[in-house]
Amino acid sequence: MIKLLLAILMASALSSGAMAASPEIGEEPLDSAVLSTIKTKFGTLMELANRHDFDALHDMFWQSPSTLLVAKSAIQSEGNWAGFWGNDAVDRKLRDIGSSGPVVLEPDYAKLRVVGLTRDVAESYVPMNITVSYAGQDGTPRPFLMIINWLRVGEDWKIASEIILPIPPLPATKG
Repeated sequence: MIKLLLAILMASALSSGAMAASPEIGEEPLDSAVLSTIKTKFGTLMELANRHDFDALHDMFWQSPSTLLVAKSAIQSEGNWAGFWGNDAVDRKLRDIGSSGPVVLEPDYAKLRVVGLTRDVAESYVPMNITVSYAGQDGTPRPFLMIINWLRVGEDWKIASEIILPIPPLPATKG
């Protein structure tokens, strides 16, 4: 019984310590210099993607089987859009898209937003136009949202997940 009580008290103390280490609600866990660094890394990502520099793009991603890219699928059984997990799948998908023809990403940098979720995780959000001729797309610039989760790995920030979502056209208005 005493061992159980000690285990409960220990677990409670550890969880309280974890809570105390978390930033207060509404408090930004990352300072402006770190947020600026991530914005710069986002700009680098766009440059590398537009140059189709697949080796450099590979290095921007977290090296983990949990790395995620959500993008257009060319395989009917995967659905129209799918998640591609792990570095091999992400690398393959980026090469497939980049090798399909011209690919141009044009983010609206005025709307780029980066926020810290924790001291080691940040998220960026930006609307953009993407021109691509992959998996039945016709090479016409179309609106998308790009949402990236960034993970601090040592002294660097890496892409843990990149989610690219098409913005559907506005419904036709009657009248």
